[in-house]
This record gives sequence, structure tokens and C-alpha cells, in this order.
Amino acid sequence: MMMLRYEFDAVLFDLDGTLIDSTAAVRRAWRRWAEEEGVDPALLDGTAGKPAKEIVAMLLPPERHEEGLAHYSHIATHDLEGVVVLPGAREATEAVGEHKAIVTSCSRDVTAARTAAARLPVAEVLVTADDVDKGKPSPTPYLLGASRLGLAPERCLAVEDTPSGLASGRAAGCTTLGLGEPGSLDADLVVPDLSHVRFSVVGDKVALTVGG
Repeated sequence: MMMLRYEFDAVLFDLDGTLIDSTAAVRRAWRRWAEEEGVDPALLDGTAGKPAKEIVAMLLPPERHEEGLAHYSHIATHDLEGVVVLPGAREATEAVGEHKAIVTSCSRDVTAARTAAARLPVAEVLVTADDVDKGKPSPTPYLLGASRLGLAPERCLAVEDTPSGLASGRAAGCTTLGLGEPGSLDADLVVPDLSHVRFSVVGDKVALTVGG
């Protein structure tokens, strides 16, 4: 395989499905939430990557939004069985050092709980659903992540595993790296997981190497 090398000012990582495997915990949390709120679980189809507050707003009447979101947050911060770091994630985040941010659709509380369960240090620069009015696929989360680093989004790499997350990064102007099966995601580059790429810091830039 030909080796490809790219340079960026920073890397903006999604969390769930990108750095940590929380798939089973997320599914359990939403299934339990739906059952306890009297919501048809089938209505959760297609919501992957969207902030909890948007999902709750879509499925509950306005007068129940605040209570419903607090209910989900309680479930999600307590059901952490099976939450682990994904292949290559720890190495990638350590390799880029301070040249990174985590941009997640989770709330700050859920982010803290899941990263602690996976024993993954939280990045100094963190954008959560609590920080934005519009979540993914809106460009707002990635624009804010780049802004908090003091960088232009066009010089950043957004790393994601869902169509809505990649759409968010792309709309913000970032180069996109999708994690999944080839042909399954619309991204500038697609690899199975972060163990298939290498990051290094060269001067004030982050170098991404693929293949080789």
C-alpha cells in the first residue's frame, strides 16, 4: 500500500465510536430511557451521532424536555459496562499532544463518565453538547473546536465514525478522516480505526501518515 502523508495544525477527535467503544452502553441507555419514558425504541433509529438534547427534543413534548434529558444523563453516566478505548486511540491522542481537541455530541457529564471508564485522559480543549446550540451535523461544534485552539478549521483534521459527524466536520471546512469500512462513509480518507494511521508532531504541525 502506498504511504500517504498529510500535515495539519491540529486534530479534532470525536469521542464515541472514534476514541472509545461505548456502542453497547449507548444502546442500553437509550433503550432503557425509551422504555421508561414510554417512547417507541424504533424512533431512535438514525439518531447516531446526534446530541442527546436534540434526540430528547425530537421524541418528547416541550414540557418534558428538561426532565427527559436529565433522565438520560443519569442513565448514561451510570451504565458504563463495556466502555473501552478503541484500537490506536490512546496512541493517536498521545502522539498529537496539545495539538488536539475532543468534539463530542455527549454532554460534559457523560463525556467525563465515559472517558474515566475507558481510562482515557480528557483533552484540555473539549467541546460538548452543552457548549453549542446546534449539534452535529451542523458545523458549529467543529468551528468551536478550531476556534478554542485558535486555529482555522481548514487547517484541522476532523476524525469521525458517523455520517452526521463527518458532515459537521466537512461543513466546518475541516479535512475529514472517517473510521469504518471503505465505501461506507463520505470522508476525505477512510480507515478501519486509528491503529491504521500514525500521528506525529513535526515542529508546530501534526503529521498524519496512512499506509506504508
